[in-house]
Amino acid sequence: RSRMNAYRGLASAAYLSLASEDPVRTALELSNELAVLANIEKEFKNDYKKLSMQCKDFVVGLLDLCRNTEEVEAILNGDVETRHPGDHGRPNLSRLKLAIKYEVKKFVAHPNCQQQLLSIWYENLSGLRQQTMAVKFLVVLAVAVGLPFLAPIYWCAPCSKIGRIMRGPFMKFVAHAASFTIFLGLLVMNAADRFEGTKLLPNETSVDHARQLFRMKTSCFSWMEMLIISWVIGMIWAECKEIWIQGPKEYLFELWNMLDFGMLAIFAASFIARFMAFWHASKAQSIIDANDTLKDLTKVALGDNVKYYNLARIQWDPSDPQIISEGLYAIAVVLSFSRIAYILPANESFGPLQISLGRTVKDIFKFMVIFIMVFVAFMIGMFNLYSYYIGAKQNEAFTTVEESFKTLFWAIFGLSEVKSVVINYNHKFIENIGYVLYGVYNVTMVIVLLNMLIAMINSSFQEIEDDADVEWKFARAKLWFSYFEEGRTLPVPFNLVPSPKSLFYLLVKLKKWVSELFVGHRKGFREDAEMNESKEEKKLGILGSHEDLSKLSLDQKQIKPAVQSTQSLVLRGKELLAVSQHHVPAVPSPCLFSGVHTLAVEEKVMKRLIKRYVLQAQVDKESDEVNEGELKEIKQDISSLRYELLEEKSQNTEDLAELIRKLGEKLSLEPHQEESSKR
Repeated sequence: RSRMNAYRGLASAAYLSLASEDPVRTALELSNELAVLANIEKEFKNDYKKLSMQCKDFVVGLLDLCRNTEEVEAILNGDVETRHPGDHGRPNLSRLKLAIKYEVKKFVAHPNCQQQLLSIWYENLSGLRQQTMAVKFLVVLAVAVGLPFLAPIYWCAPCSKIGRIMRGPFMKFVAHAASFTIFLGLLVMNAADRFEGTKLLPNETSVDHARQLFRMKTSCFSWMEMLIISWVIGMIWAECKEIWIQGPKEYLFELWNMLDFGMLAIFAASFIARFMAFWHASKAQSIIDANDTLKDLTKVALGDNVKYYNLARIQWDPSDPQIISEGLYAIAVVLSFSRIAYILPANESFGPLQISLGRTVKDIFKFMVIFIMVFVAFMIGMFNLYSYYIGAKQNEAFTTVEESFKTLFWAIFGLSEVKSVVINYNHKFIENIGYVLYGVYNVTMVIVLLNMLIAMINSSFQEIEDDADVEWKFARAKLWFSYFEEGRTLPVPFNLVPSPKSLFYLLVKLKKWVSELFVGHRKGFREDAEMNESKEEKKLGILGSHEDLSKLSLDQKQIKPAVQSTQSLVLRGKELLAVSQHHVPAVPSPCLFSGVHTLAVEEKVMKRLIKRYVLQAQVDKESDEVNEGELKEIKQDISSLRYELLEEKSQNTEDLAELIRKLGEKLSLEPHQEESSKR
């Protein structure tokens, strides 16, 4: 509880505004710390979440108060004019990166923040921002067609106008998207010759000439497959560079990177298995080529090591490398097309759908824990019940673990038959137990768990839909940021060709590494020499200690002035250091002057924003107090009106009673007057 009270003080807007030199960064880091504690200390989860949201609201409130680009940059960058070397004047957006990392979605989706991101996204192409979708589509098409011509231009002149345009985030995104679209087109075209069915049946073989083995024709790579391999190698190289830049931890943190890694690993395994099949077939073909007597392979008896590579597909081993390669290739193709979802957040219509799909996948993984538990329980139970009745049932369901899995899995979708539990013998007890277990399984899985999963998916979709604009803008900002960093300009497979710029940077790094290594060796030799000298001096000092002691009294008069002069120099240096901390040097270096000026501008802007935030808080508080006063006045008016109405009601009641009394008296007098008149 004491820690909670301390965090309440740290997360207050007053403390963040006045006690922190960098309130934005402090608030972002504190919000993340509180979110982590919410998952650790479950008993205070709601309190920690409330404080974390309070910190996020604070940074969003500061961003609301920005009135110009300078103030927005001060919040997003930390420094108004700071640039990282090699960023070509592009803002570093360090605070925004931190907000994306900690998932402060309202801060990232704020209009001021999105406007800054949009200006960087269309860098060197500001006129394209206002164009229609048709014009943008034509630009994308032109880039896709012109990639073979744009890549050599960038290789030769990366600092030219075209090179600067290609380094822009939007053009990099278009180039990479066009390259990946071409890759998907190659995957489709690779299967185009089998769209209407293969001409070669599984039990048939076909060769180009009589001395050729059938496997030499099926296992060799076509020119389309060679293009696909070049794309895959380019993507592997791009992923290696990304791992080198980000580090393994940051790389594995992103789920899209895991999808890329799995896709490329499966592609690589498929091509390696295909190459192994081709290599074995080539070895068998070399045996045929070495024997000139074999003119027609259909008329001679071949050895087992050669004959296998001339057999039809239905006679291949189940573990044949080519069969394994084809299976892995099919999985990789499916993963490749699922990679399209990565670029969907760029579009306002498809972005929320992609976010909902991602949240749905997470719900399915959560549901899989309960699903697997129930599924395995019934699978083992039904297998134990029917494993002794192989060949004694109407079908093979539940007689093996594999058949049990298939039957129960397809029962979820209503594709398993009820006769799966029927036994051909008169063992009614076992059969009735099977009916009961199978019925309970269908009720549990189909009616309960499946509908629970649908409800979870519907709830997640509704959460995304309720805050669709913020979720989409946050996902789009994450996508944009992946193209803001310098590098990865050329898409696959053009990134395989090293550009002169990359070669120059490589030579510079090699030179730096060699110089550091050489300096390190020299420093090591120098330290060894100094160590040896010190050892010799110690030996000599021991031998001549008596002589030194005798001369010490004579040298003290010479040592004292030297010590005093040294102390005066140290004091003078301290004075100069103190002066330099409070005053800028008369002739400062440009870097020092730029850093001091930037720091002063940042502090000035942040103080202005904090002052504005405090004034806004005071105005809100006063308005709240005014509202409370008005509410009190309204309450008093209502209570006074109530008393007035009650008094008026009592007065009306008395008047009504008086009228009723008078009316009663009048009515009682009229019969007496009539009787007296009759008399």
